[in-house]
Amino acid sequence: MFREELIQHTPRDVERLQKRIARLKSLALKYKRAEVTQNLLLEISNLAAHVNTPKAFFSEVHRSLNLLIPADNFFVALLNPSSQNLEIPFFLDEKDPHPDLLYSKENTSRTLLSGLTGYVLKTGEALLCDEAIFDKLIADKEIVSRGAPCHLWLGIPIRVNNTVSGALVVQSYSSDINFSEMEIELLHFVSYQISGLLERLQHQEQLELAIEQRTKELSIAYDKLKSEVFERRRAERLQKSLFEIADLATSNISSQQFYSELHRVISHLLPANNCYIALLDDRLTRISFPFYVTQDDTSQPQARMTCDGLTEYVIKNRRPILLQRNDLDSLIASGLVYAKTPELNYTREISQWIGIPLFIHGQVKGILAIYSLCMSQSYQEKDLELLTFVSQHIATAIERKLSAESLRSSYELLEEKVVIRTKALALLNHDLEKEVAQRRKVEQQLVYDANHDSLTQLPNRAMFMDRLTQAVKHIRRHGLERFGLLFIDLDRFKLINDTLGHLEGDRFLIETSKRLQTCIRDNDTLGRIGGDEFVILLDSINGTSDAKEVAERVLTELAKPYKLANQSFNSGASIGIAFSNNHKSDTAESLLRDADLAMYQAKSKGKGCYVIFDEKSHKKLVKDIELELELRGAIANHQLELSYVPIQNLDQQATVALEPRLYWNHPMLGKVKQAQLNNIAEHCNLITELDIYLLEKLNIEHQLLSAHSLEHLPLHLNISAAHLKHKHAVRQLKNKLKQSIFPTEQLWLFFDEKGFILDTDNHINAFDTLKSIDVKLGLTGYGSAHSALSSLTFLPLQGLKLDPSYANHLESEQHLKLLTAHYLTAQALELSVFVDGIRTAQQKKVMQQIGFSLGQGQALGEVIRLTQTTNNNDVACA
Repeated sequence: MFREELIQHTPRDVERLQKRIARLKSLALKYKRAEVTQNLLLEISNLAAHVNTPKAFFSEVHRSLNLLIPADNFFVALLNPSSQNLEIPFFLDEKDPHPDLLYSKENTSRTLLSGLTGYVLKTGEALLCDEAIFDKLIADKEIVSRGAPCHLWLGIPIRVNNTVSGALVVQSYSSDINFSEMEIELLHFVSYQISGLLERLQHQEQLELAIEQRTKELSIAYDKLKSEVFERRRAERLQKSLFEIADLATSNISSQQFYSELHRVISHLLPANNCYIALLDDRLTRISFPFYVTQDDTSQPQARMTCDGLTEYVIKNRRPILLQRNDLDSLIASGLVYAKTPELNYTREISQWIGIPLFIHGQVKGILAIYSLCMSQSYQEKDLELLTFVSQHIATAIERKLSAESLRSSYELLEEKVVIRTKALALLNHDLEKEVAQRRKVEQQLVYDANHDSLTQLPNRAMFMDRLTQAVKHIRRHGLERFGLLFIDLDRFKLINDTLGHLEGDRFLIETSKRLQTCIRDNDTLGRIGGDEFVILLDSINGTSDAKEVAERVLTELAKPYKLANQSFNSGASIGIAFSNNHKSDTAESLLRDADLAMYQAKSKGKGCYVIFDEKSHKKLVKDIELELELRGAIANHQLELSYVPIQNLDQQATVALEPRLYWNHPMLGKVKQAQLNNIAEHCNLITELDIYLLEKLNIEHQLLSAHSLEHLPLHLNISAAHLKHKHAVRQLKNKLKQSIFPTEQLWLFFDEKGFILDTDNHINAFDTLKSIDVKLGLTGYGSAHSALSSLTFLPLQGLKLDPSYANHLESEQHLKLLTAHYLTAQALELSVFVDGIRTAQQKKVMQQIGFSLGQGQALGEVIRLTQTTNNNDVACA
């Protein structure tokens, strides 16, 4: 029946049925293949999740792939993360051997990277390459041909953490084997599984490395902590031992107990079953053993003289020593120890020996020794270091212990001496009390002498200034109160001293002080602050009238005659008065200066009076300071001019010499002459500079003098005695004279007679120095200071210039006699005498009658001032 049904179908129907059967068979094959593929992929996925090594995974992948596609030529290439070299963990090929067999690792990486594998890594894309594509890549120089030629080459990139880290490659050498999209997708899946495996393995490797590193760190930290704990415990034991040693140093225990406790402390730090301490005596010649302990039957050594034992060896070397048995034998064999005293050698049973020197009072005064008798007990270098450190504290403790014992012994001896000394002191106590009383009396006298004038017993400058300072402070606190200050200068004290002698001068000062004390109250202070200068502090006055009253009493008392050298002598005083003004700027020094200034004003008014300081006087002082500054500027800027006083022969009326004088055309004061310039210069210590300026100015005007035919005349230079006080000042004057354009034989240097009286010795020495350059020397103002005539005999003088006051008193017979005496003296000493101050023809005539032939003054010619003109012949006279 079936056949009948079949026969009934047409050929067309049969063909359609056959196609349907073929399609069904194809579908059945695909379903079967898909099922197999799915199972294999699941197997690969499970394998990737459990396998621990890439090599085992790649073998299983290849086995599974070979069931689905032709994979007889299959390899995996991976980049090493650290070296970036391309490595091949799995390789199968029908024609080519494994690249590692042909190249080194570096060359294998370079070879594969330059071929198709490197191209896939570079592009990061899957590549199905046939011959045409291969030839094009070769032509484009994208790759280099590597390995045997193949029919098809399929490479899939492997990505790890989104980075191309390798390639999965299959290739076919037969044209019968082709690859389709299904093979590409399959390999992509395998690549993804490889990527997951690599990420997992990489993470696992990193985790293992981290665990290993952390384990090492923990192990190191544990070892370090263990070491620190050990060291801390060791340090605690050491610290405790040091504290115990320090306590022993101050404990009041016996010596035997002291050393036993030291041994106990040492035993806590290291084994010390055999130990001893040896000490030298003060002379370093004898050794004693205050402590000795040992495990054998050896008895404690007795004190002995120093010799060549181990103890002396350590003391001599002054350093810690750790000796092994062989070291001990070497020392003994070499004769360094026990050569002279072999009977002291107890080291035969010793295995190790440590000796530490003990420094007591800066010297090695003993040793600390420990030793072992068996090999099981051994000492190391660290034990030597520990014992060396501890020995420093032990030495300190022993030093304190010995010092305490010595001090205790000294105390006992001292107590005995104190008893004896107390008895002796008791005998000397009475004499000592007398000596203390005498010393106090001397000290009181010294204090009194330091504050009082030795001649008058009045307060001296220091004491008076202290009281004046206290008065200023008192006035500042009590503004309504007031005090006065009198500065007293005796008028004729210098004349008394020079004519009657210093002894009579002292009597004069003592009498003056007594008279002054009668003029003041008990609460006032009288003091002597200079040779003839007295000061009075009038405390708590009501007004200026009180000070004036005291000043008048003083002038009255001092005007009374003095009985000196069996003759009557009159004196007087000039008084300056200053008052406290409660100014903040007032000081003891400023008030004394004001009173001093007022005193000088009293002197300028004719002496024998008093002047009260006022602001005008202060302003004058300020002007004097301004004038000093202006004079300094005038000298620096060469603003002082020269005039010349002619010196004539009285008989012939001819000019025989010139006396140069400086003058200053001051913009406010007008013409300031030489005498006033000298006063200003002496007040501000410019007198020597003024003289040097005079010499320099003469050099400048040499041409003017030559133009007026005056350069040949001798020049009389009035030079200050200040040049003669110091060697360097004399040397400066001498050098300046040698630099003069004028010959030194033409120069006369006249020094004031008053300066000679005050400083005779310096004048004599300086005159000898100046005489060596051939200048002529003389005294000016002669007769004003009453110098002894005999003084002229030992001075290298050539001339005298009489004081101008003689010309004004020619009506006095006494003055005429004195002038005659001066003339005769000068004639006898062959000195040239010049009369100064001749103002009238009558004065000139009288001088001629006495015998004088040389002089100067208004009656003998006008002052010459040279001016530079076109014809150089003008002379201005004034």
